[in-house]
Parts: sequence; structure tokens; C-alpha cells
Amino acid sequence: MLTKRQNLVEVMKGGKPDRFVKQYEALALMMKTPITRLKPPVGGSIVNEWGVTLSWPEGQLGSFPVHDKEHIVIKDITKWRDYVKAPELEYPEEAWAMAIADAQAVDRNDQYVTVFVAPGIFEHVHYLMSMEEALMAYYEEPEAMHELIDYLVEFELKLAKEFIDHLHPDAVFHHDDWGSQINSFISPAMFEEFFVPAYKKIYGYYKDNGVELIVHHSDSYAANLVPAMIEMGIDIWQGVMNTNKIPELIKEYGDKITFMGGIHSGLVDFPGWTPEIVAKYVEETCRENGKLFFIPCQTSGLPIDSFPGVYETINKEIEKMTKEMF
Repeated sequence: MLTKRQNLVEVMKGGKPDRFVKQYEALALMMKTPITRLKPPVGGSIVNEWGVTLSWPEGQLGSFPVHDKEHIVIKDITKWRDYVKAPELEYPEEAWAMAIADAQAVDRNDQYVTVFVAPGIFEHVHYLMSMEEALMAYYEEPEAMHELIDYLVEFELKLAKEFIDHLHPDAVFHHDDWGSQINSFISPAMFEEFFVPAYKKIYGYYKDNGVELIVHHSDSYAANLVPAMIEMGIDIWQGVMNTNKIPELIKEYGDKITFMGGIHSGLVDFPGWTPEIVAKYVEETCRENGKLFFIPCQTSGLPIDSFPGVYETINKEIEKMTKEMF
């Protein structure tokens, strides 16, 4: 029997996996580092290390920045340097002790030691200045936007160095939502201009320093950005929704990138979920997308659920589909 890591590799290379990969099972996520992002508690808010106010209202599934006049960080993109200051990444070595112990406890033949980065560059920009202002600024102030993105990339490279120096990761799980359920937020041409060079630097740095696997989360439509993902060096696109016509993507790009998702979290992870609902969507997903270049997974970007029991039920149903299809 293949290890979880070996089985994932067989799926990615179109080889001979002996079962479906069960969601995130091959990724040992290192979440207890001193530089893992801050997030507010449910029903509360925080000001993060960049000065962004994040709020998580009761009854919502996640947090989002507050962008009223009082709280928005960048009030004028042409003067972004007056508002944006990257946090320091200097921590005493003992602050890394728990994460180092977690990494050392992982059997690297079975799982990838995986560092977690969020928000990504696109999200970070609109966290600082709001989605509306950011989307307009790509057209109206491209020079300032390039400068801001370059600044954020330099911070991410410093972040990557800290992870690599302390944890020697095998993989990175990087968040950056690039679209809605039906389209990307910006055109492929604009994406190529602003974000492909940025991510080639970031992901290239990880690859040049021992990281084997780049997993990028965008639970959205982004089929039109897949060629750019490949150019960036992404190995697995996690969060791929069915609106992307996944079987067509596998047929066209499967030898270059693996697709992880297909189980829309909004359809299975909600207050009235049942095991029967989960079973239906897992079976449809596995049968439609097949055994190679695809990992059945909920589209949300961590191995957790919003309503207890959903994640493990998905895993059990994937096991059932393995028995039927392998």
C-alpha cells in the first residue's frame, strides 16, 4: 500500500495510485508558527499586524476586512507608502519551538510538512484598500499598484525564508482567491501583468529552497487562469469549483497541474447537512473527474468544517468510492 504522499504523487503524475486521495490527508499543516496570520474570533474583530481591521459577524462562515472611511488602511493609492508598513518578522527562537517540534514529528515519507500562507497578494491588496478601490486602481494607477505588489512580494519572500530556515517544509499551502463562482475578478491579461511575475518570484523561491509541492487555494472560478497557474509553478489548484468544468480542465492540463476540489462546500457544509447529501456530491465528484490529476475535496481552504461532522463524512464517502472505483 502506498503512503499518503506516494499515492498523491501517483495521482499527480498520472501513474498508478491505489486509492483516491482523501482531501488534505497528505499535507501536514504547520499552523502553530509565530508568523501564522491573525484572525478574529467569531462575533469579534481585531486589527491585524498590517493595520487591517477584520470582523467576523455572528452567523457568518468567515471574517472579512472593514473598509469604511475610518478603518480603510490605504486612503490614497498614490501615497500608499504613507499608510503601509510591513510587520517585523523578528521572533526569539523559542517562539518557533512548537512549530519545529510539530515538523519533526511528521513522517516525511507519509506526509508533506506544509506551511500555510494567507492572505495572498491579490487578497492582501484589497484587504488594504477594499475590493472596489483595488479593481479601479489596476486601471487608473497601475504604476502605484505595481509598486505596492512588489512591496508585498518582498515581504512574502522574507516570510518564506523564515519558514524555510526554521521548518524546512516540503510543501506550501498558499491562499489567494482570484474569482467569484462564475468568473475571475480580473482578466487573464491583467492577471498576467500584475500577478504572474509576483508569484513566479514567490513560488520560485520556495522551489529553489527545497519545497517540492506548491498548493494554491482559490475556491472560485479560475479556469481562464490555469495557464498562468502553470507558469507560476503551481502543482495543485485547491478549491476548484464545478463551475470550472473540471473534466475539461483535467483533459487539457492534467499532465501539468492537479485539481483538488469539486465538492462545493456551500452544498455540503451548511446547518441542514446530512450524510446522504454528502454521499451524493462525493459520488458525483469522483465519477465525473476520475482517478488521475484530481483530488476529491471540499472547496474550502483548510481541513476543517463549519458544521461538525462534514469533513470526516466526506472522507468516509471518499473511502467508499475508492472501494467502488479502484
